[in-house]
Amino acid sequence: MTQAHSDVAGVQVSTEHYIGGRRVGSPTTFEDRSPLDWSWKLADIARGDADTADAAVSAATDAFADWAALGADGRAEHLNRLADVIEANSDQVAEVECADMGMLLKSLRARVVARGAANLRNYAGLAVAHEERVWSSKGTDNRVIRMPAGPAVIITPWNAPWLLSTWKLAPALAAGNPVILKPAEWSPLSASLLADFADEAGLPAGVLNVVQGIGEEVGAALVSDPRVARISFTGSPEAAREIGQAAARNIVPFTAELGGKGPLIVFDDADLDAAAKKAAGQYDDGGQVCLAGTRLLVHESLREDFLERFHAHVDDEVLGDSRDPDTTIGPLIHPEHLARVDGFVQRAREAGDRIVRGGQRAEVDSSNDGLWYEPTLIEPASNGHEIVQHEVFGPVLTFQTFTSEEQAIELANSTAYGLSGIVYTTSHERAERVGRAVRAGTVWVNTFLVRDLTAPFGGCGISGIGREGGDFALEFHADLKTLQILEDSTS
Repeated sequence: MTQAHSDVAGVQVSTEHYIGGRRVGSPTTFEDRSPLDWSWKLADIARGDADTADAAVSAATDAFADWAALGADGRAEHLNRLADVIEANSDQVAEVECADMGMLLKSLRARVVARGAANLRNYAGLAVAHEERVWSSKGTDNRVIRMPAGPAVIITPWNAPWLLSTWKLAPALAAGNPVILKPAEWSPLSASLLADFADEAGLPAGVLNVVQGIGEEVGAALVSDPRVARISFTGSPEAAREIGQAAARNIVPFTAELGGKGPLIVFDDADLDAAAKKAAGQYDDGGQVCLAGTRLLVHESLREDFLERFHAHVDDEVLGDSRDPDTTIGPLIHPEHLARVDGFVQRAREAGDRIVRGGQRAEVDSSNDGLWYEPTLIEPASNGHEIVQHEVFGPVLTFQTFTSEEQAIELANSTAYGLSGIVYTTSHERAERVGRAVRAGTVWVNTFLVRDLTAPFGGCGISGIGREGGDFALEFHADLKTLQILEDSTS
């Protein structure tokens, strides 16, 4: 099936688009390099354009009626077969995702790749189990029906391409909507593998289409197409504003999961070592996690004890090659992103913020040209400074103290973001009060990153609009109809 491919970590990966059940090339390409070794060119990837976008939306439009007509049970059979193929090829996905994005190979093998199959099975089951709301009112029998909406464009970020591709396409497909998936150009390869798996699983042509390319080019053409019925995006607030304007012109429902600047609040009654260890763990994936608690807010009475424990846990972290099982922190995704992260740190220095630890590129294996950055902690001179108020998306945390619960909540809610928060306390009453008061789409108490696939997920403020997860995602991908029938008028 594949006409152009590249060998990535021993896995053959197509470098072309997947449209209407077949591979399609483009006259131009873009380079994809590995953050593990920037001299390692993984592939030259087909660079889609407006014609590519048109072909993909046409394929999805043509497939819509038959896919919708299958019903939840018929679609579930396809999704479960796709999950079977993913599980049979999980090690290939892990190897490719590690090389392409830089996520730890051991993490990919242990939990991330399997989550892709779980996403498909979960949404297939939820769609099948759905019961229509039924009631009587004013002499009529009433039902609320979910109707498949139409082609869905899904645009995913570079930091968790496999996880978020499957997380987003699963509810769209289960709801009856064919998908055009546009992965980020910095980590496009696992989406190409997903297309191969869909082909192997016998997914009907046009139900899943994968389009590669630059966001401002092919992505802009996709979200502007009036035939598109839904748009789901994860990325930056800046890109979301552009996509939202395109969606508004065509009156298309749009969800956006955007950046985060989450607080990690440690109260004076907390399990201090657990809190300090979890704080050190926010450097996971090089800090390239939107949900991370990047603003450490610690009760003033714990300041020195917390910092001592925090530094001890960070000292245990190992920067290195993501394929090495001893590595705990991998590289940043791209030289441009490393420069962006370092720019935040250098401007913080200039603003008078105190660099408590780190603050520069890290040498790994005696190399200065790698993409690693030292785990960095900054104590800001002011809560209004850039390093507190803007998402860095790298291994950079800020440290501030508070003296009261009210001040902790005020600091937690003092940015324009509202994606997540973390609270450490042994008081159930305080957990309830503060958990409710922190303005965020998700708040964890005494834990972090525990996800229930049926729970709503999304952000407040510039962290996004809409909710994904469980029935919330299935509702988004449906047009709701109220059917009213006069009682006793039919037999």
